[in-house]
Formats: sequence, C-alpha cells, structure tokens
Amino acid sequence: MKRITWDQFFLAQSHLLALRSTCTRLAVGATIVRDRRIMAGGYNGSISGGDHCTEHGCYVIDNHCVRTIHAEMNALLQCAKYGVSVSGAEMYVSHFPCLQCTKSIIQAGISVLYYAKDYKNHPYAVELLEQAGVKVIHVPFDEREIDFLGDEKAALYTELLERLREKGEDEESLAHYEERVNTLFG
Repeated sequence: MKRITWDQFFLAQSHLLALRSTCTRLAVGATIVRDRRIMAGGYNGSISGGDHCTEHGCYVIDNHCVRTIHAEMNALLQCAKYGVSVSGAEMYVSHFPCLQCTKSIIQAGISVLYYAKDYKNHPYAVELLEQAGVKVIHVPFDEREIDFLGDEKAALYTELLERLREKGEDEESLAHYEERVNTLFG
C-alpha cells in the first residue's frame, strides 16, 4: 500500500469532515493544522441545535443559503471558542473558499491555504490572499481514496457483469465494462 503525503492526509480529513455536512447544495470540510497536528475541523452546516437544510430545506436569500455556516468558519470558530490561536497555521479545505471565508482566513492569520477543488473561485478572494501573503496551494485529491463503500460497489458491478454474461452478453462488450470497473476500483 502506498503511503499518502501529509497534504493528502489532511485533505482526506477535510473530505471526511464534509461527510458530516448538512448542506444539500455542497458538502465542504476544513481542517486547521500546525506542525502536522490537527488543531480543529469544521464542515458546513447549521448552528448547533438549529434546523438543518437536510431536514428543512435551504433558506436561500440572494442565491445563498443563510442557514449554513461554512466549514472554514466553523473550524476557525472552534479555535476561537476554545482560545486556540491559528496565527501561522495552515488550513486544508475540500473546496476553494468563498470571499467571506477568505477574508476570515486572512484575518485569523492562516499562513497557507491548501484546497482540493476549485469552486467559484472569486477573483477578489484570490487577490486578497495574494495581497496578504497567504500561500495558496492546489492539491488534487481523489475522494474515491476514502470511499467507505468502494468494496461493496466493486462487488455489485462484478455481480452485474456476471449476470450479463449469464444472459449471453457478448464478451467484447463485457470486456469494455470490466476494464472500466477495474479502472474505477483497482
């Protein structure tokens, strides 16, 4: 088994946090790290004890869900709540932060921002990060690496291919699908 890099590890953590998201529009996770130690994590969702978008729908005003606190803010607020300084720390986010989160990241003193996926990257957010001297690093990340159901999915595809074979599907067509299944699941 190939050992993942630290950047991949912390992005995997952010993707795991995103699995807790209660946002129906986009699941995002954020992890704050100092000296290769996790300080805090957050995902996008409602306030503690509040209504969740998954249960009550999004509360959209001006094309934004106002019910949701973004993952980056939740991670920063967790540090603030417990009196932990993030000055000079690094943040790993599953998606490029919005403009408001970008401003909070800068103001909190985050020195390096790692992200896995572009998402409506606001040009002013990019400009602000540059002005503030926050190093921004795109780290491609394959979410399938943390797919807890990967084995079950692969078994299902294999079973379906066998059923097609039993029903007389030609081997040339099946070979194409088997190749795709092997590419997806190894």
